[in-house]
Amino acid sequence: MNDAMLFFTEVTLAGLGSGALLALTALAFVLIYKATRVINLAVSETLMLGGYLFLAFAAGAGLPVWAAPPLAVAGGGLLGAVVERGLIRPMLGKSPISVFMVTVGLGSVLVGLVEIIWGTDPRTLPAFVANTPVFIGEAFVSRKIVVAFLTAAVVIGLFLVLFRYWRGGVALRATASDQAAAYSCGINVPGVFSIAWIIGCATAAGAGVLLGAIGGISPAMGVFGLSALVVVIVGGLDSIPGALVGGLGLGLIQAWTGSYLGGEYTGVITFSILILTLVIRPYGLFGTHEIERL
Repeated sequence: MNDAMLFFTEVTLAGLGSGALLALTALAFVLIYKATRVINLAVSETLMLGGYLFLAFAAGAGLPVWAAPPLAVAGGGLLGAVVERGLIRPMLGKSPISVFMVTVGLGSVLVGLVEIIWGTDPRTLPAFVANTPVFIGEAFVSRKIVVAFLTAAVVIGLFLVLFRYWRGGVALRATASDQAAAYSCGINVPGVFSIAWIIGCATAAGAGVLLGAIGGISPAMGVFGLSALVVVIVGGLDSIPGALVGGLGLGLIQAWTGSYLGGEYTGVITFSILILTLVIRPYGLFGTHEIERL
């Protein structure tokens, strides 16, 4: 393998790892929107909080490093339960923009709390993944990226199976299709809302732990969630396969753009894709096309 091809292969592998984290974060958006029709813009800050919760458990509380990730994920799920019950449920029946602005405000509150408690300086997480490299053929890839990719793949695959065969997944799909019909069939729709928020925020917190392990944590790391929002819009707001395909695709595009054109072009390309998608296919590649009668 010549040097140019080797470099391209390594960039592609890194892009797949980043894309898997984008897909996992996008999944958090999709889960909540699919069940409740709420675009939770605070997913980005929940991702950030997951990294800081890991730091709190592993470094602050002195717990074993292997115990910190599940506790951080549980903390994200607890946040989702509190937010859904205390902020979102009272807003049912209000205008969508009002609910959306609540999530915007929640994101700002989370950033402020993190800066008050941990400060604004970037932090490095205690290592829970070995630094030894992984070679795929001649190509080098960070072990942390490999672990992030495999973890995201397992979680997304598990969700696909659960939504297909698990009773709760069937209830979520029924609620997403028609809330009134779900009520009439005896489905506990508020309970489904709670489950969606808990799982969605726990997923975002887990993605934050993985992202923090690769590049460290800071109050600004929620910006990563904006790329995940692009993934959701491109793949489809209510499509889990769309989150997977869109995440991997955007991860590759960003990796190739940053390596061959320069990092300053990454944002330009990312949001150009967003604009083109909204113009050409507003419901995304795999999203449900809703037809409204006038």
